Amino acid sequence: MKFLQFATLMCLFSFHMMAQNKVPLKDFFRNPEKSYFTVSPDGKMLAFMQPWEDRMNVYVQKIDGGEPMRVTSLKDRDIAGYAWKSNDKILYVRDFGGDENFHLFSVTTDGKDEKDLTPFEGVRVELIDDLEENATDVLVGMNKRNPQIYDVYSLNTATGDMKMVAENPGNITSWLTDHDGNIRVANATDGVNNTLLYREKEGESFKEILTTNFKESLAPLFFTFDNKNLYAASNIGRDKTAIVEIDPRSGKELKLIFEHKDVDVSGMDYSKIRKVLTTVNYTTWKDEIHFLDDKTRNLYEDLRKQFKGYEVYIGSASRQEDVMVVRIYNDRNIGGYYLYNANTRDLKKIADRNPWLKEEDMTTMNPIVFTSHDGLIINGYLTLPLGKAPKNLPVVINPHGGPWARDQWGFNPEVQFLANRGYAVLQINFRGSTGYGRKFWEASFDQWGLKMQDDITDGVKWLIEQGIADPKRIAIYGGSYGGYATLAGLTFTPDLYACGVDYVGVSNMFTFMNTIPPYWEPFRDMFYEMVGDPEKDKERLAKVSPALHADQIKAPLLVAQGAKDPRVNKAESDQMVEALRKRGVDVEYIVKENEGHGFHNEENRFEFYEAMERFLAKHLQP
Repeated sequence: MKFLQFATLMCLFSFHMMAQNKVPLKDFFRNPEKSYFTVSPDGKMLAFMQPWEDRMNVYVQKIDGGEPMRVTSLKDRDIAGYAWKSNDKILYVRDFGGDENFHLFSVTTDGKDEKDLTPFEGVRVELIDDLEENATDVLVGMNKRNPQIYDVYSLNTATGDMKMVAENPGNITSWLTDHDGNIRVANATDGVNNTLLYREKEGESFKEILTTNFKESLAPLFFTFDNKNLYAASNIGRDKTAIVEIDPRSGKELKLIFEHKDVDVSGMDYSKIRKVLTTVNYTTWKDEIHFLDDKTRNLYEDLRKQFKGYEVYIGSASRQEDVMVVRIYNDRNIGGYYLYNANTRDLKKIADRNPWLKEEDMTTMNPIVFTSHDGLIINGYLTLPLGKAPKNLPVVINPHGGPWARDQWGFNPEVQFLANRGYAVLQINFRGSTGYGRKFWEASFDQWGLKMQDDITDGVKWLIEQGIADPKRIAIYGGSYGGYATLAGLTFTPDLYACGVDYVGVSNMFTFMNTIPPYWEPFRDMFYEMVGDPEKDKERLAKVSPALHADQIKAPLLVAQGAKDPRVNKAESDQMVEALRKRGVDVEYIVKENEGHGFHNEENRFEFYEAMERFLAKHLQP
């Protein structure tokens, strides 16, 4: 294997040769002191989330002073997200025990008149358009009529009245409104092919405009300001996704807005007040911004001068775009929030997110690049513990979930915790990780447990060859697909790892596919093409199912699972644990009845990471 950037890493190692303070475990995984600040539409109030009874709840506070006021009172589970509906009303979503059947609630800013706007058992809601110009109404999607698909409803947040405004014929996977809140665009699928649907105005029938195989993507972002054309993220005719303008009547690409030669472009933003495009976002080894508007560029340049060494982004703004919340962060600091007045250029600190975490106790997250054994360029990150020479270190390999996602540079509490305990942490954007173009993504098809796993193995071998890793003290830990990669690593390369931690991971490809959530059903054929068909590819899927080869595992294992997980069913963990315990393999198993796909309640996070700390210390001896 050919490896790159090792010299660069050696230059970075000088940052690590300092004494390390041991940070209490709970400080990494506590709920934030304050977080998710947003500005009210009139710019006079802030909303934010803060713990109450160990759960994240919504508070509001006047910008010009006054005491914060709590407006929600959840005790069983954190609020999953919230938004302003008007100057005196907040909307929020929550699920129940991790089942991911989210309900939409409304509450006034005085904490009164709380309503469950979608009080339907086993139904999941998603916000389609907040209709900010409408004082009461929003557009939501719900799988109320059919658990597999979402119809669109107009919902009055004052009265709770709702009416269906677009019925899903059975194949639509997403909807898009124009700037006036009219549903004009939809995406449909037959399971493998995607079709763009368009209509000139509500009430008309949708027309099929463009059909592509799922490997080609055209994702509408928003309409042009005259509501005639569409901006979209597209990789049609190109490997890397670009931002383009298209004619929705024909599907023809009219103009290239921005593309990057090395990575996909992920999104674009605009000013509603000035009606101009402002920024395009993409990720190289870290998040980047391309500016389309001088005023926005000047604003960011002004802020960046005041926060050297930090990433800066604007997270929320008033309707007039004059009062803004600014968030700063870097890889060693989870960051803080500031209030910025665009008219006066006045900048005022609001809060640090986690003030108990000190930047000087954290370590740097270094980008790495290597070439896999079959010639593919693989990117990733290596985080080294402070005060340790980069030699013969205990290592935790940390594959990401998805798998069609990616690791990114920034503050990661898990990584910082592990580094603080003396471990090097390697994160690998193996083939299939998003952001690197279509060819790299397609290289993962039919490769669960095969070449995708080989990329992880190649990264481990690199650390050993460079002398960074002690080959006898390497663990693997991941969640969701990362949990699958953990089990696959212990099963198919049993001599490589000293132990493993599987967090809500897939163990059996057959049982996994039989228990996917109903709203994933329209994508089943696509999933079969990307991962494998249980009938046509039975032999290969059996080969890469760790639960079916548990007799090959030798290393100790820690497993954590939410009982209500709708994506990776509890049976995935049960069968793995049972098979190993029958053979006498050391398995510690944590199951939480009030959790789903990952542990969200603070006390459950503490228990999991405390168990992980003991487990790794026992088997890696840092």
